[in-house]
Amino acid sequence: MVNVKGYISSNFTKSFLTIFLPFFVIISLVFLVRIASLTSKIQIDFGELILLYSYSVPDILFYTLPLSFVAALANVLINLSQGNELIALYALGLKSKKVLNSLLRLGLLFSLLLATISLLAMPLSKQFYKAFKEEKRNDARLNIVPGELGQKFGSYYIYVKEKKEDNFHDIVIYNRTDNVNEQFFSSKTGKLNRNDNITSLLLNEGYGYTYSEIKLQQAEYKTLEIYDTAQKKGFNFEDIISYWSKAKDNSKIAHRLLFFIFISLIPLLSVYLVASFTMINPRYQSNHLFIVIFTSTLFFYMIASSLEKWGTPLIFILSVMFILLLGQWLFKKRVAKYF
Repeated sequence: MVNVKGYISSNFTKSFLTIFLPFFVIISLVFLVRIASLTSKIQIDFGELILLYSYSVPDILFYTLPLSFVAALANVLINLSQGNELIALYALGLKSKKVLNSLLRLGLLFSLLLATISLLAMPLSKQFYKAFKEEKRNDARLNIVPGELGQKFGSYYIYVKEKKEDNFHDIVIYNRTDNVNEQFFSSKTGKLNRNDNITSLLLNEGYGYTYSEIKLQQAEYKTLEIYDTAQKKGFNFEDIISYWSKAKDNSKIAHRLLFFIFISLIPLLSVYLVASFTMINPRYQSNHLFIVIFTSTLFFYMIASSLEKWGTPLIFILSVMFILLLGQWLFKKRVAKYF
């Protein structure tokens, strides 16, 4: 019996890897393209690109594992059936339900893995991803490029002719305080200072002008320090308990939680349902592998999508119980009754 379990598990592993790896690569490319599109808004190097990709790995695994499991399950059972290997096991006195036990254990392990990814890893990785983008956007606001118009430093518009080492040369700054008052500053040199969370621009040797409807004022200065008063968006990290506890008051998070849990249960829920149509006698029954995979995944994801939009804990429990009972009933009627 141990050898039979090992043989079935070995076949499943080969089939699963054959299906999972191409899916993983394809979806990884999609995520990499999406991450690369961020370069139009923020500047990132290759190392940061890989870092952002690592934050996306839990999402990639979450969306590829259930589909790969269903496809591998159907594929391994149909191949064992068509090779008459299941028939040989039945002839040796093994019941179909016992043959399925090793796959049920694999389904349980995959469901636990998916639950860990969706409920623990994904909330953390998404927060790391958002925090990284926010940090880069804040840095981009302070990245003054020589010769470029329309740049902002806090509430000021700034133009710099050139930059040598850490010093700016020939600086022009404009600020409109309200509908009738405007400020204009020019300076020969300047330097950007960062102290903790406070950023300022120190100007040297220049003139300042304040204009209103009734007067124009001019001031000459040796040094003038302008502070970045723009409000930077911070990012507050939440622990897992705090993150999911919001589901009590936030229906969107509550629906998302039901979606994650249901998707995590797909490997376990799919075993009897898929086996009902793939544990066949090849002499009398036809191979409908692709129809079984397509119909099963469509069925599961339609329920998951409905739970994400309108789900409640009661509907979730009823959906899981319905699928379990349906799978058991179909398996008894189509497989266990004969084998």
